[in-house]
Amino acid sequence: MSVDTFVKCPGCGLNLSDRHLPAADRFNTTGECWQVYCELTCYTLTKEDSTFIHQHVVDAYEAQHAGGATRPITVVFGLIGLYLALEKGYTGRQVQLAHMKIGRRKREWPRLEPPEQPAELTVLDVAQATAANRDEIIMRWTASVWKSWDTRHEWVRKTTERVLYEEDR
Repeated sequence: MSVDTFVKCPGCGLNLSDRHLPAADRFNTTGECWQVYCELTCYTLTKEDSTFIHQHVVDAYEAQHAGGATRPITVVFGLIGLYLALEKGYTGRQVQLAHMKIGRRKREWPRLEPPEQPAELTVLDVAQATAANRDEIIMRWTASVWKSWDTRHEWVRKTTERVLYEEDR
């Protein structure tokens, strides 16, 4: 009789059975959490939807897994994507284009410390959703992650407006 051991993701706090999977070296995550994310991205990439919901999944995961090995640009871009999607109504495709525009200029991004209170939903909540409501749960997850960063909302809004539209001035 074996006893299950669990591993806690340092980014989102998710407890999963420890399968001794290697963690992604560029995220503050466990290998187990990373695998759930990779499985979810397979779903979103094969959807071939015109709104490109995949981008929202990427941004939510990036923002939720701040800290540790996660690069500053990764967290900032994740937060910018969440802001544009949730407050400006951008589709995933529009967010992707905004990321590309902002990324044209080399910048030093600050290291943002993860929120003290993690988001209520995780990638596992999305992965366990039925196919019929998975996209809805994705958007609930993005809102949950965005809400957890409430102390940084004003900074993200101002930064996004400055860097997204600076070339237009």
